[in-house]
Amino acid sequence: MRKVLKEGERLDELNIKNMAIIQHKDKFRFGIDAVLLANFVTAKRGDRIVDLGCGNGIIPILIAAKTKDTFIYGVEIQEEMVDMAIRSVAINSLENRIKIIHGDVREVEKLLGYEKFDVVTSNPPYMPLYTGFEKKEEAENIARYEVYGGLEDFVKAAFKLLKFGGKFFMVHRPDRLVDVMYFLRKYNLEPKKLRFVHPYVDSKPNLLLLEAKKGAQPSLTVLPPLYVYERTGEYTEEVKSIYSKESLEEE
Repeated sequence: MRKVLKEGERLDELNIKNMAIIQHKDKFRFGIDAVLLANFVTAKRGDRIVDLGCGNGIIPILIAAKTKDTFIYGVEIQEEMVDMAIRSVAINSLENRIKIIHGDVREVEKLLGYEKFDVVTSNPPYMPLYTGFEKKEEAENIARYEVYGGLEDFVKAAFKLLKFGGKFFMVHRPDRLVDVMYFLRKYNLEPKKLRFVHPYVDSKPNLLLLEAKKGAQPSLTVLPPLYVYERTGEYTEEVKSIYSKESLEEE
C-alpha cells in the first residue's frame, strides 16, 4: 500500500463491494453530494457513461460498483486528481470498466467524440468566480468555483456527448436552479426529474438532483424531498440505504 499511496494521502473505504478510494488530506475530498448523485443515476447494462469533472474518481467508481457491463469515462482537468483517480481505479481492479482522462470539459468532444454516450453525469463547481471566499488551495478553488468552465460549459459538454434520448444527471445548488433549467433547455436537454435535498425536515434545501433527457418532450416530475439527517444528527433511513444500495440499473 505504501507504493500506491503518496505523501498526505489515505485510503477510505466506500462500504460497497469492498471498494475504496484514495483521498488527500489537503485536497478537495468528495462529499455526500457525489454519493447522492451516483445513487440518482439510472443505467442499463451496456451503457456508455461519462462523468464530467470526476475529481478523484468517486462517481465513476460508485457507478461501476452498482452497475453491470457499463463502461465509464471520467474527465478531469487537474493532473494531480487524475493521477489519484487512476490509482483508485487500479486499487479496485476496475481498469476494464473505467478510464480516467486528463482533459477540459470545454473541449470534451475532441477527446470522446460526438453523440456516442447513453449517460452523462456531473457534480460541477457550484459557484461562479469571485462570488465568495476563495480557498488558498488551488485544487479546492477549482472544485468549488467555475475556474475551468461554468455551468453552461458542463451542460453543453453533456449535449455534445449524449446520443438522442440519452440522459444527463446533475447535482447542483437550488439557488442556481433557474440557470440550470435555462441552459438545459438551450441545449435540448429536457428536464425530466427534479429532487430537492434538505439537511433536516424543517430546513431549506441545499442541493438539487436533476435528470434531463436529450430531445425529450416537456414533462417534469418533482420527486419527494430527500432528508439527510434526523434531529439526532444521524443519517435518515433513506440515506443509510443509499450508502448501502447495491444497484443503480434500470429493470
